Amino acid sequence: MLTPENIKLAQYLGWCVEMLQSFLIIYDDIMDASTTRRGQPCWYKMENVGLTAINDAIMIENGIYTLLKKHFGHLSCYNELLELFHEITFITSCGQSLDLLNSKNNVTAFTMDTYKSIVANKTAYYTFYLPFALAMHLAGYKDAEAFRQSKTILLEMGHFFQVQDDFLDCFGNPEVTGKIGTDIQDNKCSWLAVVCMQRANDEQKAIMAECYGKTDPENVERVKELYKELGIPNTYATYEEDSYNMIKTHIQQTSRGVPHEIFLEILNKIYQRAS
Repeated sequence: MLTPENIKLAQYLGWCVEMLQSFLIIYDDIMDASTTRRGQPCWYKMENVGLTAINDAIMIENGIYTLLKKHFGHLSCYNELLELFHEITFITSCGQSLDLLNSKNNVTAFTMDTYKSIVANKTAYYTFYLPFALAMHLAGYKDAEAFRQSKTILLEMGHFFQVQDDFLDCFGNPEVTGKIGTDIQDNKCSWLAVVCMQRANDEQKAIMAECYGKTDPENVERVKELYKELGIPNTYATYEEDSYNMIKTHIQQTSRGVPHEIFLEILNKIYQRAS
């Protein structure tokens, strides 16, 4: 029931999700040595902050559990909410570790299987499954199959979202995205790099091995030019359209009581996004 009390509880959960996103981003920006986030300097880059940002992130993370205890401690779903936040934080940290460890590898070792593992753990669970599962617990869902079907679709959306993010990191407008992309410089196992290595001939692979993961602007630009030579922007446009239609079909096939309209609304929010 959409009572004023339940709406308020949903808002508290929304705060908790945003707090989780915030502390993860603070850590991520430090580890990636990023400079901007959402059009502003990264928190650790702010004057008089520096690595104090690490403690700020710890405080934000623990604030989640303070809010949960205060506002949900008396509810039957409290344990499920608590366990879900702990589980998703652990999964995301594993994904971040996999991402950072893989960034030490040469680009020639990147594979699509590795990319999928990084994306599922680092992005898809906390960005898409977490808020949806929280809402299901608050609404009283108990059917394990409903959670399973929802998770399948939401992880597909999360993968779709991260591929978009990778493309925007390279080809997006920083004035629109709010951040300057660093995936090439950081030697990240991005969707573009993996597709590039799948398509490249020996000469092009040598260019990637020489230029990828270098901070010099000329090397970064050479990688971007190679992406264009291999038609990756066009491949991305096709991928986006095909993925959208595939996920839409999967939504229409769900059968355990979760309204299709909610999934479709989320999907349409991210389709063809520019930031």
